Amino acid sequence: MKSDNKEKIVSDALLAGYQKYYRMAYSYVRNEADAMDVVQEASYKAIYNASKLRNPEYVDTWIGRIVINAAMEVLRKSSRFEQEIADEDASYETEFADLDLREALEHLDPKDRSIIELRFFEDLDLNSISNMLGENLSTVKSRLYRALRKLKLDLGDEG
Repeated sequence: MKSDNKEKIVSDALLAGYQKYYRMAYSYVRNEADAMDVVQEASYKAIYNASKLRNPEYVDTWIGRIVINAAMEVLRKSSRFEQEIADEDASYETEFADLDLREALEHLDPKDRSIIELRFFEDLDLNSISNMLGENLSTVKSRLYRALRKLKLDLGDEG
């Protein structure tokens, strides 16, 4: 099937199902402006990637998955997600007996700190962390090892 035909199929589906996609996005983000942003981002991605649509009869499902992924991305980036991380950081603060370790963790990049916390405090495996953060496994591994090296330097452990 020609790419132009797929773009038309995707565009038509987006126009016909706009309200449904908006409701789907809203059910995730619970905010009108964010839901509109999600649908706009998902529409862009769907049209841009229309050539990747394998079965035009499943265009609605395909777009729905793009909407869900875009909504999850907004949630990860939203202030609510950041607030949840801050709340978790506050709860960990009481668990850290070593003030030096707590201080060293606070100097890490927030993404690196999240990986350290998920791996060692939540005891998650690297695949789970990768899926949770929406990062490639190799990216999670390199962030983890970089963060561990930085912690080692910050804590003055040369051995």
